[in-house]
Amino acid sequence: MASFQQFLSTWPAGRRAAVAAGSAAEDVLTVLGKDTLRPEDFLALLSPAATPYLENMAKRAHELTLRRFGRTVQLFTPLYLSNICTNRCRYCGFSVKNKQRRRHLSVLEASAEARIIAATGLRHILLLTGDARKVSPPEYIADIARAIKPYFASIGVEVYAMNEEEYTLLVLAGIDSMTMFQETYSEELYAWLHPAGPKSDYAFRLAAPERAAKAGLISLGIGALLGLEIFEQDAFATGLHAWWLQKNFPGVEISVSVPRICPHEGDFDVPHPVDDIHFAQYVTALRCFLPRAGITCSTRESAFMRDHLVPLGVTRVSAGVSTAVGGRSTQDNGSQGQFEISDRRSAAEMTAALSNLGYQAVVKDWEAMTEVCPL
Repeated sequence: MASFQQFLSTWPAGRRAAVAAGSAAEDVLTVLGKDTLRPEDFLALLSPAATPYLENMAKRAHELTLRRFGRTVQLFTPLYLSNICTNRCRYCGFSVKNKQRRRHLSVLEASAEARIIAATGLRHILLLTGDARKVSPPEYIADIARAIKPYFASIGVEVYAMNEEEYTLLVLAGIDSMTMFQETYSEELYAWLHPAGPKSDYAFRLAAPERAAKAGLISLGIGALLGLEIFEQDAFATGLHAWWLQKNFPGVEISVSVPRICPHEGDFDVPHPVDDIHFAQYVTALRCFLPRAGITCSTRESAFMRDHLVPLGVTRVSAGVSTAVGGRSTQDNGSQGQFEISDRRSAAEMTAALSNLGYQAVVKDWEAMTEVCPL
């Protein structure tokens, strides 16, 4: 099987730009009438020609979302284990160059955080660490997963890229999903954004979801950090990546996160800000292109924006979020978050808000089998 990087090379930046610029109104309307879309159709929906038809796209996206997911939205929350990081990512609050207090949770401290989260009713959790293998090796993450597994139906990770054997270790510890942001799919821009640290290996990070799927993880999340690259470029590459993963790993659940870069510690200026119109265009285009894919919207976005995106395709949202290490069990620990939270609603408040929109909040949508049923 050819890698996604090899497939992506068939869609170089120049080709993407030409197809987007060449798309016309009739192309967009034709695409919206199709049952199954190809990559070039997705690019037409991301093009400037599609902007006047955002209402049409929203209607189509809403219909597809109801057909596949009904009126349900899954809730989850992140648990930050460590903000110690060896990377120098120019856009990240955890960058090694930023002078903030660093903290690393022990297994016992992480378990205390987990119990607080579980008490809110949430049963899907996402473990996050900085990229510092000596401090937070795969074995450490696996130890925490085993310790907190009794509290949760699903444990995911959003950590540094691993090899297949390390992902297998996580699977054996009870972890079932992973999220990996490529940040940008432009290899040249990626190199500039990641001048030092293990994350600077573009190819190794890009292939991480493939290795995770081969290791047995049943759910993969990907995404680009919107604002780093020209909108159509990274929006298209992200959707293309999800489409390729669905084709090559049909038994794995694929989802797309849609984060826009937001304020954090540091002096990084966003080169290509994505406004609300283009953001909504992205979400609706993703749903039209990928009817089966989950779409995750984090607390980077405001409550107003998240509420309005749910009918357009978002199927998974975080709630009760803290991006600081130990931010729940130790309120005055001095640890700064990775980024600025815009939507601070608790799990209960998020559930009520979704109910008011006519949607059901799902805190647990599967149960792992722990024993064999008798015949």
